[in-house]
Amino acid sequence: MATAVNLKSINQLAIPATISGIAEPILSITDTAIVGNIPVDGLESLAAAGIVGSFLSMLIWVLGQTRSSISAIISQYLGAGKLEEVKNLPAQAIFFNILLSIVVLLSTIFIIEEIFSLFEASGKILQYCISYYSIRVWGFPLTLFTFAVFGIFRGLQNTFYPMIIALIGAALNIVLDFAFVYGIEGIIPAMYLDGAAWASLISQAVMALMVFVLLIKKTEISLKLVFPLNKELKRLIFMSLNLFVRALALNAALIIAVREATALGDRFIGAHTIAINLWLFAAFFIDGYGAAGNSMGGKLLGAEDYKGLWRLATKIMKYGMVVSLILMLLGFIFYYSVGEIFSNDLIVLNTFYSIFFIVILGLPMNTMAFVFDGLFKGLGEMKYLRNVLLSATFLGFVPALYLGKYLGWGFYAIWIAFVVWMMIRGLALVWKFRRKFKPLVQNR
Repeated sequence: MATAVNLKSINQLAIPATISGIAEPILSITDTAIVGNIPVDGLESLAAAGIVGSFLSMLIWVLGQTRSSISAIISQYLGAGKLEEVKNLPAQAIFFNILLSIVVLLSTIFIIEEIFSLFEASGKILQYCISYYSIRVWGFPLTLFTFAVFGIFRGLQNTFYPMIIALIGAALNIVLDFAFVYGIEGIIPAMYLDGAAWASLISQAVMALMVFVLLIKKTEISLKLVFPLNKELKRLIFMSLNLFVRALALNAALIIAVREATALGDRFIGAHTIAINLWLFAAFFIDGYGAAGNSMGGKLLGAEDYKGLWRLATKIMKYGMVVSLILMLLGFIFYYSVGEIFSNDLIVLNTFYSIFFIVILGLPMNTMAFVFDGLFKGLGEMKYLRNVLLSATFLGFVPALYLGKYLGWGFYAIWIAFVVWMMIRGLALVWKFRRKFKPLVQNR
């Protein structure tokens, strides 16, 4: 059956994917906004939430790559009409992924202080990091499980169920944040930063339970571990390993940025926490069209419909650019009021305002990178994605950051480096797609 490539079919995947995608940064943004306004040690709590959030994002992104690999393989087999051949693959992949996550969890829980000392955290900020992480880390395996099942749904061309689950999880997190952080008189004591951690953990548990029930009830995919190993498990592992290395490079950039902002002082890490949360929010917002490219691209490749694949790339890029321009406009309109959501500290806010324009102006380049990033994952081009990220990080981001630091640009150097990073990623992916698929389209 041919796959329709038009605004309706793309948006049926992109809009739910956008909504479910932004739920993840909403969890962090909610914590940041509520924690930043804590009446006692609000600045220290904000800094700790930013540092821990960056580290947990690294763990999730590094080990959560099975989601994209599962999605790519399932969508390709769906397009080829051979889905029955990979029905036992997801359970095997998820089992090994969750086992690995538990090993990582148990290995980090005993060296928390050493980990966050590497981020230049010290004194009260370090104490808050340890306390916050000790609670939130237990949601790590739950999040990886949820992400992996989201990948199954995405491969089946279904982004609606992940949207529903993500919305419920985000809404629950917001309600619990207010209840646990500030307390409810006579019912729940104010737990401040620890309250935000408990809110996130409970929300992650609820989401994991919901996604498990929906997968069992609404699909024919079983989570029962069945042997022998599926023939595609080896390809999935290599795809995941390439994305694993890629995620390490990606998070190296994010961690270096956090470390350099922390070294500049409390007001800079506070401002960076606000900026990176907004950057990630916009990224996941734009990434909805990348998710559509992921799902549909794999299916079109499996069906060998190269003309449809070319049309898909053109359309999702155009629609993604429209979204980024809208976000840019909103960013400039609410330039000052958006910062006040996250903090009431004028020093932190003024520091954030000084670089926010760089975040906004970089959105179109981000769109190019995120849209084609999603498309390439659906095509199974994980090795190339790995090489692009390694090059962008260590030949683009790092030199730009430290050159800017050497020239005395301070906080500006961090965010100029982000622009360079995204420019290399976006242009490299567009070049590769045109080089590989334009001849295939012309020969059809």
